[in-house]
Order: sequence, then C-alpha cells, then structure tokens
Amino acid sequence: MERLAVIGNVSRDRTHYPDHRGGTRLGGAALLVSLASGKAGRLAAPVCVLGNDLAHLPGTPGLNGLDWSAHRRADGPSATFELMYDGEGELVAVRAGYGVAEGLTAHALAHVDERPDGTYHVCCRHPLDVSAVLHRLTSHGAAFSVDFFLPSAGEMIRAAARWLPKATAVFVNAAEYRLLNSVLDTACLPEVIVTDGPRAAQVRRFGRLTASVLPPPRSAREVTGAGDTLAGTFLALRSYGAAPREALTGGVAAAAEYVSAPPLPIPAPRPV
Repeated sequence: MERLAVIGNVSRDRTHYPDHRGGTRLGGAALLVSLASGKAGRLAAPVCVLGNDLAHLPGTPGLNGLDWSAHRRADGPSATFELMYDGEGELVAVRAGYGVAEGLTAHALAHVDERPDGTYHVCCRHPLDVSAVLHRLTSHGAAFSVDFFLPSAGEMIRAAARWLPKATAVFVNAAEYRLLNSVLDTACLPEVIVTDGPRAAQVRRFGRLTASVLPPPRSAREVTGAGDTLAGTFLALRSYGAAPREALTGGVAAAAEYVSAPPLPIPAPRPV
C-alpha cells in the first residue's frame, strides 16, 4: 500500500478550557493525521518542518512507527499554537507562532516534485500556501485529500476551491461545511466528511448523504485533534477498500477514543 504523505504542521500546543482542563501537549495536524493513519494500518509520513525543539521526534518511542523521511529540520523554534475553548468544547480563539513552519510551503512543493506519484493529505491552514500546493498536486495528477481548521477555514476554502473537485475527500466540521457551501456547489465533490461534535458525523458523495454515524458518548479530556484522528483513520480504512459507512464508523470510534485519552506529551530529547 502506498504511504500517505501528510502536508502540515507538527507543533507544540497549549489548550485552555473554562474548567481548567488543558495544558501543553504535542500536536499539529500532520502528526495527528499520520498517527491515526498508522494505527489504522496505513503507513504515513508527515511532510513538515521541525525546529530545534522538536528535532528529536523521529525515532522517539511511540512515534517511530511513522515514516519520517519527508520531514525537514530547520534552525529555530517549531510551530506553536495556543487554543482557547468554551464550555461546550468550541474553539473561540487561537494564538499562533509559526517559527520554522514558515518554510513549509517550499518544503512541501519540493517533496511533491520528488514524489509526484504519491498520495497526499493536505492540512489547509496557515502558514501553508494552499493554492500553490494544490496547484502543484493537480499538475502532477497526484491523488490528494484535504481538511480545514475553522479559524482560517473561510480564507483557506476560497484559496482551495478551484482544486477541491479533484480531491478524493474533503474533511470539514459543520461550521466549515456551511462555509464550503457558500463558496462552491458541494454536489461537485466526490466525498465530503462532515463532523459535528457529539452529533452524527456524515459522508456526502456528490452532495448526497450516504452514511451517518453517531459518536459514542465519551467524557472528553481534550478535543484538539479529534478531527485529525477521524480523518487519518477514515483515509486508511478507505485505502483498504472499506465502504464509506465502515470507514466513518472506524473514524468516529477512533476520534472518541482519542478525546478521552491523555494528550500526547512532548517527549524530552534523548541524552547524547
């Protein structure tokens, strides 16, 4: 099975909730999608830029099952995100420091040129130049899927709209789906996966509802990354021939398990 190359950030995240949950954790969509894909049986490679503070991640126990050959190391800090949630678990504010991830677009374009026949998932969020990356992927005829991040979704969906009908799958939450519908006719999209927190997740193929799965009730410890986990799992299962409902069921179950588990700690560098 061809590996899944995931273009996006690997970051240091700090989350805040009104009930004092949250804290510092390892995150980034490229990492979380890749981990979920690997757990579901498909090797994944984060196409990312790591700064000095996270340069030790490749080979770290628990992360060494990933293909780290697509990452680049740069001198400086890795991306950081501070995420504030309300009592319902909805994201209300984000503060970002992109650090060496400012070089992600150039790295991603070079990687696509080196592996034009690869299969890609693009995490459409800052600081990535989404238009440039999707144009390059479609120019090569590469297979790709995409997801978005609500604070930048309006901008990123508009930037990506021209190429979205060529995507094998588009992952959005309910608010992002409304933005997507305002930009283009979703009946032209082969597969859209829509999540809605504790409400039913859906698969829509060319605008028609084809699967709906209600998440199991779980007490959420950390919601950041739930959508990434669902996406990585869904893509892995679909690559093995699972039907949309089967893949969605697996993705919803993986996301429910993820939000109730302890967040990923940032591993300390290994002694030299």
